[in-house]
Amino acid sequence: MDTVITGPGSRLARVVTEVCSPAVVVLLLPLAVAWAATGHRVGPTVLWGMEVALFSSVLPMVFIVRGARAGRWETHHVRAREHRFVPLMVGLASTAVGIAILVLARAPRDVLALSAAMFATLAVCVVVTRGWKVSLHAAVAGGAVAMITLLYGPWSLPLVLVVALVGWSRVVLGDHTVAQVVVGALLGPVVGGVVFLLLR
Repeated sequence: MDTVITGPGSRLARVVTEVCSPAVVVLLLPLAVAWAATGHRVGPTVLWGMEVALFSSVLPMVFIVRGARAGRWETHHVRAREHRFVPLMVGLASTAVGIAILVLARAPRDVLALSAAMFATLAVCVVVTRGWKVSLHAAVAGGAVAMITLLYGPWSLPLVLVVALVGWSRVVLGDHTVAQVVVGALLGPVVGGVVFLLLR
């Protein structure tokens, strides 16, 4: 995993890794879910979508970026497995606060189900990461595709190709093995998708 391939392939892999990072996906996914959950109303979509994005993406990412700048971990992707526990726990705590606010504010059921699904997925990732570096990129991408498909129907299934592209990028950059990517891509739908389906 320490060997990093250079050239056009690695440049594309870096772009994919950044554009499809968990932080970006968790900014956009809540808006897609809220759009369906609110009957396609712009105001409520932005309100609920941004609430989930704030607590599950923005605030955890601020903590991670500040930690990277302070030298506590290598980059905002926190490459070393042993450094991931604290950032993941911060993300878990922030998401839990977001869920509490959604409950008190009586958010649409699908929006609450999304937050619970992301919490469950992240919690499993925390446990797995204590001993093995599962791909969070793949887990988030896989879970997102599962939830979008549950909401918008089978036409969304081609998005699985994006999950494959994300997995490819993580392997090419030397951040994960194929096994870590495959497990992540399955973990997202199995944990997040199932929780979302049960609670919506």
